[in-house]
Amino acid sequence: MALLPNSRTEPDGSAVIRVLTYNIRSMRDDTDALARVIRACAPDLVLLQEAPRFFRWRKKLARLARKSDLVMLTGGATAAGPALLCSLRATVERTEDVLLPLTPGMHRRGLATAVVRFGGARLGVLGCHLSLDRNERYEQGGMLLDRLAGMGVEHAIAGGDINEAPDGPTFRRLAATLQDARATAPWGGELTWNAIEPDRRIDAIFATPGIEILACGVPHDHPGVTAQDLRSATDHLPVLAALKIPATP
Repeated sequence: MALLPNSRTEPDGSAVIRVLTYNIRSMRDDTDALARVIRACAPDLVLLQEAPRFFRWRKKLARLARKSDLVMLTGGATAAGPALLCSLRATVERTEDVLLPLTPGMHRRGLATAVVRFGGARLGVLGCHLSLDRNERYEQGGMLLDRLAGMGVEHAIAGGDINEAPDGPTFRRLAATLQDARATAPWGGELTWNAIEPDRRIDAIFATPGIEILACGVPHDHPGVTAQDLRSATDHLPVLAALKIPATP
């Protein structure tokens, strides 16, 4: 497997960044393995799902960020699960956690959002974990697109646990407007659920059309990422992407 491009800032102000999305099941598994996987991927942005939401949730997220050589950006309980971490390369402009409408009998869902800069590149970031219910999930996909369009940035990414394969209506709705990073530039593995015997792709990273997708997939053979850690860290496999963000005029 080819090596993933390293993060860097180009002379023209554009930036190559690494983005990781990962469902961490409330950190109920091997948190040391989880931190090793994240750290080995050397991401600039991490989009987490099922981050801790209850007792001392901020402390737990901060500990994971520290062990992964990252810092907390936003989200967690305030976004009903999605959370964002970032490297010190990121300059943060603003953050906002959004709670989506609650359907009686269903889990509350939310979005963790931020606007950050890497060099001369300005980027909107949105982390999500969509509903298990087909109809609610489709509506949430529309809300996600509306929120992304309203962030006031030219370039943006969204990612998380879509809870649906690429042939599903919500996934297709997102991919009709955004680039599906894995489909655009396949790299590494494809299937993300479950971590032991994966048989479907339900976790994804999407990007607005002006962003160049360099590579995207499950980092099975990425240096420092072991099969044992991937199995032990949580019940999903992570998705890692290298993206080139144009400089903002």
